[in-house]
Amino acid sequence: MKLILLGAPGSGKGTQATKICEKYNLPHISTGDIFREIIKSGSELGNKIKAIIDAGNLCPDELTMQIVKDRLSKADCANGYVLDGFPRTIVQAKALQEISAPDIVLNLDVDLEKIERRITGRRSCTKCAKSFHIDFIGNVMTCPVCGGELTVRADDNPTSVKERLNVYKNQTEPLINYYGEMGSLVTVDGDKDIDKVFSNIVEILK
Repeated sequence: MKLILLGAPGSGKGTQATKICEKYNLPHISTGDIFREIIKSGSELGNKIKAIIDAGNLCPDELTMQIVKDRLSKADCANGYVLDGFPRTIVQAKALQEISAPDIVLNLDVDLEKIERRITGRRSCTKCAKSFHIDFIGNVMTCPVCGGELTVRADDNPTSVKERLNVYKNQTEPLINYYGEMGSLVTVDGDKDIDKVFSNIVEILK
């Protein structure tokens, strides 16, 4: 099963992708995670990508496509994958069709005003890598699971978030129509409880 998760930043793509991958034993491919690993390397490419992401912009299509193509060529993708955060433009979507066309595209639909609150309240643990939200854990900076330090992603600040949502509306939202016309799109109400959203997804994938 080759699956794409669409949705605005903060719509819950990463959370649902993790749950889907665990249930169906598929590799979770997040371009955001891949970019952050490259950034951590401190390389020239990493610094270039960091500047682009911190400004709330998308990485160039050519660079993103090369990274995704390399990842999809790995042995663990032979039986399918879950793509999270890719494609983000029509150009990327058309290129993906040539490499590995998806079987189904799930669009997590969440009101953009609610998403802004979701993103700016996110916290990530530097130790166990789990994610939390201040609505549930309060404004603490210690991980409730392992005691590690909680941090705020550089691109989760209000200014960057507004820019990312603008980029989404202008460049990524058109993918809804693109995949809808191809007949592979299914929209899911992403504003429900995490487990309810997942339950709906499982029903769709049966």
